[in-house]
Amino acid sequence: MRHTERELDRVLHTGPFHLALRTALSVRGLPLHRVQHHLAHRGVKLGVTSLSYWQQGVRRPRRPESLRAVRALEDVLALPDDSLLRLLRGDGSGGGGERPAARSYRSLLESSGAVERLLAGMESPVDGGLHTVDHQERVRIGPRRELAGRTSLHVVRAHRDGIDRYLAVHRGDAGCDPSRIAVRAGENCRTGRVRWDAEAAVLVAELLFDTRLRSGETYLFGYGFEDGTGGPSDEYVRGFTFGGGQYVLQVGFDEAALPVRCRRFEQSSAGAARAARRDLTLTGRHRTVHVVEEGVRRGLVGIDWDWD
Repeated sequence: MRHTERELDRVLHTGPFHLALRTALSVRGLPLHRVQHHLAHRGVKLGVTSLSYWQQGVRRPRRPESLRAVRALEDVLALPDDSLLRLLRGDGSGGGGERPAARSYRSLLESSGAVERLLAGMESPVDGGLHTVDHQERVRIGPRRELAGRTSLHVVRAHRDGIDRYLAVHRGDAGCDPSRIAVRAGENCRTGRVRWDAEAAVLVAELLFDTRLRSGETYLFGYGFEDGTGGPSDEYVRGFTFGGGQYVLQVGFDEAALPVRCRRFEQSSAGAARAARRDLTLTGRHRTVHVVEEGVRRGLVGIDWDWD
């Protein structure tokens, strides 16, 4: 889909770098091989593969010659001076190994105290040494309107050496019994310690990787939670302590329990008003709704629904 100048202006201001570059390429209508040709005329040698990795967020320009190429890209794409370089200095997407700025759990979850206690008990720093590059999440709502379960395919990047695990947080609905929730480790990980707080309806699961990551390395793994222990569910919310990366959320409903209305929303913090609401259309055969968030900002994104 071709982006607009208005979208380009916005993302040049908000970042992250890879999304701004991808949007600029789309608006200017330049394929990567033509960009490479224009850069070569300016005395800059850069491979198509590197350009592709930059716009996908797989890699991030850091070396002096790469930063010189970014400045030339601003010229090729007719962008304001320093517009892309500025994002590299401070977009918080963490495309390299540097630690991006983070929000605390306290600003994202009403049950943040329980989460922080569980994390501390597992001797893990709150940020875990990782930030998200891409996260695809599927949520299932059962025939009793309950949160039946959810699965995730997650790509993360380490911002320090030696990271070999991820702590996944699951928060159930009212009446949830965390002791009965099953943790499912999928590809490229296995289940470690599992701890929960019954009063807060929160569970934290340790997912162990098959390797130790070096700073800047990415890792893909899958996991899920089988719940079904709580009462009726009317929303699913995902909090982001770091900005950057892409998030895809799909919520699917059992045929015996279909909502009358679904909406996308975002919040700057747990106590803030919900903003950027948008109605979502339930698909007929699969009975799902979804949102795609490119270059997420720190805060919360979710889908809520009405049963009556």
